[in-house]
Amino acid sequence: MDARLTYAEIYQWGFGELSSAGIDEAKTDARLLLEWCCGTDRNTLLAHGERPISGEEYEQYTNCIAARRERVPLQHITGEQEFMGLTFIVNGKVLIPRQDTEVLVEEVMRHLHDGMRILDMCTGSGCILLSLLRYSNDCTGVGVDLSEEALQVAGKNAERILGPQSDGQTKVSFRQGDLFAGVEEGDKFDIIVSNPPYIKTDVIESLMPEVREHEPRLALDGHEDGLFFYRRILEQAGRFLAGGGMLFFEIGYDQGEQVSRLMEEAGYMNVEVIKDFAGLDRVVCGGSHV
Repeated sequence: MDARLTYAEIYQWGFGELSSAGIDEAKTDARLLLEWCCGTDRNTLLAHGERPISGEEYEQYTNCIAARRERVPLQHITGEQEFMGLTFIVNGKVLIPRQDTEVLVEEVMRHLHDGMRILDMCTGSGCILLSLLRYSNDCTGVGVDLSEEALQVAGKNAERILGPQSDGQTKVSFRQGDLFAGVEEGDKFDIIVSNPPYIKTDVIESLMPEVREHEPRLALDGHEDGLFFYRRILEQAGRFLAGGGMLFFEIGYDQGEQVSRLMEEAGYMNVEVIKDFAGLDRVVCGGSHV
């Protein structure tokens, strides 16, 4: 391929390469990668397609297209993902934030008041907790994850989303541990929120290669029936919820009935299933029985 290409020409090449590799979103991914390599926006392709491509841009873009052809997620190539109007750092150590999870954040925000304390279990990149703290007043939070590598990403995102924290004014802290083993005994929270691993073990091999081969299995595998972590969280969450507190879960599209029943059996009140933008069950929440 001739390195002396225009912006529109190299985009067409990238689109063709991704299409031939069977990438579903070939057109969008080719454009987004070109914008990332060139520091441009979506208007450039329409208004300035004749713009010449520099040698550095050419090399970077061809490398990006090669990686995407190998099913490396676009977000792992750029190192970023938009979520709740914010830009989060991501890599192969954390689950890529998804639009469906915005439903979980928005549902929590309906019940979030100034000064509340939030616990985010299985925090990963921190996108849920940090979004809630960014869009609330005087709330504080704790994020827990088993993966120390994921917590390193969450810490970087905290500085990006909330800014540097000064002594005595800490809005967020992250702790490593196996679920509530990472929380201090006696600590109480007004909101506990979690997007735990919920995919059945035998389903993981059927997932898209971008997910199966590049996202952390630790963040995907919900064991045999996909409900393992819901049960474990429900066994202990009541000890850490303040009176009148609420518990929120993201769920798989076919888990609404099962998870709501588990919450009711655990004594949670006013248990509700909320649907996502596609009309599928996505969130289950309920109030503390304490």
